[in-house]
Amino acid sequence: ADIGDFAEKPVIGRECDGRWIALYRLEDGYFATQNLCTHAAALLSNGEIVDGHIECPAHYGLFDIRTGKAAGAPVSCDIDTYPVRLVGERVEVELPAWG
Repeated sequence: ADIGDFAEKPVIGRECDGRWIALYRLEDGYFATQNLCTHAAALLSNGEIVDGHIECPAHYGLFDIRTGKAAGAPVSCDIDTYPVRLVGERVEVELPAWG
């Protein structure tokens, strides 16, 4: 993604290598997680950011954007996080190998 893609919303969804990723712009940088909620399979990129957490749009469970930790009922399973780097104006995500 380009940093300009975050102009309208601080969370966006992208497909990358056959996986759906949520990308976030927070005050201290850019972050990436899986885009599906572990509770209801809703797209987290359709949720709202609340104090460093992404709120699932389906049932309002919270996940810590930096760590992926489930932080509020009804979610109890963490989400995957991925390393991010900024290269010029581009946000790049490092995904683990499939397997």
